Amino acid sequence: MEAAITAKGQTTIPKPIRQHLGLKAGDKVKFFLHPDGTVVLLPKVPVSSLRGILSRQAKTPTLDEIDDAPGIGATERFLRSQE
Repeated sequence: MEAAITAKGQTTIPKPIRQHLGLKAGDKVKFFLHPDGTVVLLPKVPVSSLRGILSRQAKTPTLDEIDDAPGIGATERFLRSQE
């Protein structure tokens, strides 16, 4: 699927993608840029819905692990909801 970008940097998310993600007018999305250059677009979910997605760890997590956790958890939760 393709979408054009306007002079203002705006684009329209194709309808099949919006339907797949359950997006409707007014919803917010988040973009995640991965080190390999890929970009992931996910619906923005309330922080409260992320509670309990991280398992307890024996060691203290690094700052990088803490920074990456919400995106990883949101991705995993979204993928589980699609099963």
